[in-house]
Amino acid sequence: MNHSPQTRTLNSGLKVAEMFAGAGGLALGLEKAGWENVACLEIDANACETLKKNKPGWKVIREDITKFIAKFSTYNLPKIDLLSGGFPCQSFSFAGKKEGFQDKRGEIFHEFVKLLELWQPKAFLVENVRGMLTHEKGKTFKEIIKILESKNYQVQWKLLNAWDYGVAQKRERVFIIGFHKNISKNVNFSFPNPHAYKPVLKDILNNVPISLGTKYPKKKKKILDLVPPGGCWRHLPPKIAKKYCGGSYHLDGGKTGIARRISWNEPSLALTTSPQQKQTERCHPDETRPFTIREYARIQSFPDDWKFTGSLYSQYKQIGNAVPVNLAKEVGLAVKNALIKEKEIKTYESTISTPIYQSRELEKTLKRSL
Repeated sequence: MNHSPQTRTLNSGLKVAEMFAGAGGLALGLEKAGWENVACLEIDANACETLKKNKPGWKVIREDITKFIAKFSTYNLPKIDLLSGGFPCQSFSFAGKKEGFQDKRGEIFHEFVKLLELWQPKAFLVENVRGMLTHEKGKTFKEIIKILESKNYQVQWKLLNAWDYGVAQKRERVFIIGFHKNISKNVNFSFPNPHAYKPVLKDILNNVPISLGTKYPKKKKKILDLVPPGGCWRHLPPKIAKKYCGGSYHLDGGKTGIARRISWNEPSLALTTSPQQKQTERCHPDETRPFTIREYARIQSFPDDWKFTGSLYSQYKQIGNAVPVNLAKEVGLAVKNALIKEKEIKTYESTISTPIYQSRELEKTLKRSL
């Protein structure tokens, strides 16, 4: 696997603006796919510093999206081809309260739609958690699609697993892609095909740069010492398992995230904003500890020279919330190629329509002269 420093990608001339940019996973992936980033909007101070540190040439705007829209004209931003972003997902996440639009973070979706109307890009890309599909028995998602379509966009969506696209992590995310109806007749878009090989931890966690990482309390470490690679609470002695799981012990479901130690021969489970929450533990295969910051970044397919700023907790949060870079690149390539082909078709149509028009005018002139 390639963990080399950031490499320059041939620019396609297509421009993208990123909303809710976070630590830059989606934005970096799109750049690697050939998109030119003209703006990154983010409210978190540490995430903004991460973006500025790694991409001093990017225009990073630290602002709330509502205020950004109110002052939109003052930023003098260019016309864009793509508006992208993963609006806050906690309101739909299985790890959250799943309040959807009842949560203020869910309402931010409507602000994204306002910006879509204001900027009128050729296309948009929205990413969110799998829980969005089933929230309110699917009613919320249907409403989201309906609203996006009402803004004059032809919409497609698909649930993608990062593991299928060069990421050593089982991480399912919903991608919604829309093309403006002014161009959609010439757009032949399809989501990227899964890769033949799916990486596992042994493929990516070799020669990882030394970095900081959180540690387990002694009591928890003693328990996790009993769990083999690939194991979880089920591999603990019954009495210890029951005490460790607490009230979750009698609940339905596999609860396989509890006391979970990942194996070298499997991908990581989806990373979260903290590597040692009881329900979503991600223990190192050999050492009884959570993954370090650089290991976390590798699992999310960030290059080793992508630095994160802020406290240890903030860095874990930034990485855990990010779109895996490799997944973002694959989706970005698919959207870019669709727009490039649309542009080629439009150019071709213009070249063949002019002679036809001229010949018809000539025919009319000849008839009038007879």
